[in-house]
Amino acid sequence: MTLRAGTFIAASAFAVFGLLAAAEAASPPDTIVVAKAIDDILSFDPAEGYGISDGDVISNTYDRIMRYEPEDLHKLVGEAVESWTVSDDGKTFTFKVRPGQKFHSGNPLRAEDIAFSLQRVVILSKAPGFLLTQFGWKADNVKDLVKATDDSTLSLTIAVNYGPQLVLNILSTCVASVVDETDTMKHEVNGDLGNAWLKTHDAGSGPFVLKSWTPDDSVVLEAYPAYHLGAPKIARVILRHTPEAAAQRLLLEKGDVDIARELTTDQIAGLAGNPDITVTSYPSGELWYMALNMKDARLANPKVREAIRYLIDYQGMASSLLKGQMIVHQSFWPSGLYASLEDNPFSLDPAKAKQLLTEAGYPDGFEVQLDTPNLSPMVEIAQSVQQTMAAAGIKVNLVQEDAKQVSMLMRVRKEQIVILHWNPDYLDPHANASVFASNPDNSDKARVKTLAWRVDWDIPELSAETAAAVGEKDADKRKEMYLDIQRKVQADGPILVLFQSTKRIASRSNVKGFVFGQTYGAVFYRLLTK
Repeated sequence: MTLRAGTFIAASAFAVFGLLAAAEAASPPDTIVVAKAIDDILSFDPAEGYGISDGDVISNTYDRIMRYEPEDLHKLVGEAVESWTVSDDGKTFTFKVRPGQKFHSGNPLRAEDIAFSLQRVVILSKAPGFLLTQFGWKADNVKDLVKATDDSTLSLTIAVNYGPQLVLNILSTCVASVVDETDTMKHEVNGDLGNAWLKTHDAGSGPFVLKSWTPDDSVVLEAYPAYHLGAPKIARVILRHTPEAAAQRLLLEKGDVDIARELTTDQIAGLAGNPDITVTSYPSGELWYMALNMKDARLANPKVREAIRYLIDYQGMASSLLKGQMIVHQSFWPSGLYASLEDNPFSLDPAKAKQLLTEAGYPDGFEVQLDTPNLSPMVEIAQSVQQTMAAAGIKVNLVQEDAKQVSMLMRVRKEQIVILHWNPDYLDPHANASVFASNPDNSDKARVKTLAWRVDWDIPELSAETAAAVGEKDADKRKEMYLDIQRKVQADGPILVLFQSTKRIASRSNVKGFVFGQTYGAVFYRLLTK
């Protein structure tokens, strides 16, 4: 159990353990218990955390510079700031801090805290840092380009040709969360800017305070009464680690949990007619993909990659085990958004795949390892792929493990094939193009480690095309550029997008106000009631 220093004495620790015990029987009236898998948690430091569950917690414990608020997920507003101006050349942004905000520590939120937060992301250079380094910020220049001019004024200058709206969108991501500099630096160790401490604590000003995290068990969030938009309507939220869909459904039906986040199609169908349960569908930008590591010479062969594209039963899965949860989508920008490529040119065709493998020099196929999180429906997708790949002689050895283990395998480029999912960080096609189609430095010690980097895809020309698209001012021309990039990744890239999610989330009928957005970190607990 990790406790926030100075705020969680023995008595309150006993109270939380009591709440967790109570959650085993029935959730208390002032508490929302959410059943989901949380074994992907790596860090709650906004400069480092980049897993789905990391984002859930960071989003509810920190304010960001900008935000799509739960009251209107299509309206971008200032959160830690109340206003801003942009210079005529579009390079310098001046923000005015929203007055009266306080961190969970009681310290006032200042422009210096915002500057510190952005600077430390760049200096630490952790996984999500590329979102800010794309502005041309580096460890040796960021303190000159991002600075507080007084307690209420922040100035930041970008060194690239980005449109102002795109910059503001990027500043609405989790990585732009505002960290309490004073509280964080009290816990600095060996120049880590408080990173080790923030992995398991929060130093935010958001609507909830991180009270505890017990790995592979639970996260406890408690309402912050001084939140600038008012205290949340519920006293606490408990994320309860429940990796199995059947267990989530059982706990929900018994009333032990209030929300089940990851039920399968069968589990959802089994709830039909239960007046105590409500199932809500949320449009999602989440994409499910299969990544092939190009360090493996077989997977680096373009004909092998093409063959694999014809060894996946996209529609069969979407019509059966994924029915109601996912649609077939084979490009890296979600369907229904500006500049999305809607074409799905691949379907299951073992004969064609076998021909391509023969042309590639593998007429009898080969053996390969596929790593997947031990979660539904990832396991079922992997099992389907294992079966259909065998039709062309590719023997897939399926390895199931914790989600964070699979993610870490990719981050050090030790995988062969993995199945994972990805959420866009903000509502602009550059959000995904910058990770699926850009790899400015393919060396093992690269500072920017995109998804393309994680599969060893060395693409200088495509990276340059992606960089050009982001600076294009003409919306129609920009759209065509992103469509062209998507076609190239779709046709030949080692990251095969398979599906786009529709999130169907079940809750007790007395639970209202749950908000689930289309981007990473857009899960909101602030409006929950019970």
